Amino acid sequence: MNPASPRVESLRTAVYTVPTEQPEADGTLSWDDTTLVAVHASAGGTTGLGWTYGSPAAAGVVDAHLAPAVTGRSAWDVPSANEAMTRAVRNAARPGIAGHAVSAVDIALWDLKAQLLGLPLVALLGAARQDVPVYGSGGFTTYDDARQDRQLRTWTEEYGIPRVKIKIGGSWGAEEDRDRHRISAARRSAGAAELYVDANGAYSAKQAVRLGGHLDAEDVSWFEEPVSSDDLPGLARVRDAVRCDVAAGEYGYTLAYFGQMLAAQAVDCLQADATRCGGITVWLRAAALAESRGLEISGHCAPHLHAHAAAAVPNLRHLEWFHDHVRIEQLLFTGALDPSGGAIHPGTTGAPGHGMELREQDAAAFRTG
Repeated sequence: MNPASPRVESLRTAVYTVPTEQPEADGTLSWDDTTLVAVHASAGGTTGLGWTYGSPAAAGVVDAHLAPAVTGRSAWDVPSANEAMTRAVRNAARPGIAGHAVSAVDIALWDLKAQLLGLPLVALLGAARQDVPVYGSGGFTTYDDARQDRQLRTWTEEYGIPRVKIKIGGSWGAEEDRDRHRISAARRSAGAAELYVDANGAYSAKQAVRLGGHLDAEDVSWFEEPVSSDDLPGLARVRDAVRCDVAAGEYGYTLAYFGQMLAAQAVDCLQADATRCGGITVWLRAAALAESRGLEISGHCAPHLHAHAAAAVPNLRHLEWFHDHVRIEQLLFTGALDPSGGAIHPGTTGAPGHGMELREQDAAAFRTG
């Protein structure tokens, strides 16, 4: 470790809660607001920014457990800081809220390092691609046909995004007829675009397999979490029985979780969320793990935090342009990317780090901690 390198001086947290436009739900959860926990990491007169979506309790984990583990460390050695954080929360339950906290700090540290070096983060990581494909994601189970149609057509017709996804599995899989209706309606709205569905673990394996025929009839190519992602045999069973690709992994908090999912041959495409799995450090490792199995990786939600890391891996399939998070990231931050044509292009402006800065005055109205 270079003794002359800048040292992390402080971690500062803030919590923001943004109401949704209307009540939202998927197959297994409903909500009417989204909470963002931001972390600022400072060193050498520069500040890096990271954030996660989840419980406000993540801010407390940063303050109580992670700041003591990270403060004073070299700002160059992000993987070392990640390891120190992981050890620091061993008895605070690394999977879950502590995982969100570790992730937010890790992202802030990568942003800090890139800013100190005056480089876009993708240049620091090393680019594998210029274009990062995205898919429009929303289609909540609370939407009526008109609202769903309007959202899908906005993505495909206004932005030219050729991949879109809706939520299915309403009321824990108790609305199969409505799910079929909504899938057919989504196909009409999407036109020639790729159509994806996400059950958020609402179905049993037999239900998911039964739905497979309807998915085939509507040319659905992506079936996300048909059953709980904790049910690896069930995922593998559905994967073997349906034509469309089965995807899962968004609730992975450790590299071992992804390894077990891949070993079970449970998915056709691995999902990982940098705001949960341990930040950019572990997300890149998950991508390498998938590549070793001949599979691609897809970034789950928080598209602006995945963009630069996604551009650094050769086996990327796409990022989720998730309605709630895109809305918040455009509302609270500068530097939002443009998905027109179905891809974003991180690093092209030359801005250092991930290029996002919190608009403190705009965000103040939503601050809750």
